[in-house]
Amino acid sequence: MSDSQATEKRIILEMGTGNDLYGLDYTKAAIRAVHDALHHSSIVLFRSLGYDHQAMRVQVTIGVQKPEMVDCDVVAKELPRGRATVTAVFGGLDVVDAEQGTTHVIATAAIEAFLPIDASQWRLS
Repeated sequence: MSDSQATEKRIILEMGTGNDLYGLDYTKAAIRAVHDALHHSSIVLFRSLGYDHQAMRVQVTIGVQKPEMVDCDVVAKELPRGRATVTAVFGGLDVVDAEQGTTHVIATAAIEAFLPIDASQWRLS
């Protein structure tokens, strides 16, 4: 496939949630959200259509109340395939239990996967 004909197309969007109940660990909650999203999908097109996993670009967006507390490099290492980029943004939820003096961190993850697709190789039958 020539690069001039290939256009990157989003082929997957998967969402997940994760939490850290007692450690205030935003990275742990983010990793759990990524794992939750990954457990919702099975990508058979690589084997079925002969695509190389390394051709896939993976964009992960993590939503937490304190995005600066997420180690995006650590989260990216949890992705089993493709070339991953992780970005943390404001979102998610912190649930404060004033009586117990704890904060529960809830993270959300959106995982998008993109492949270079040459539309000229596809036709409807």
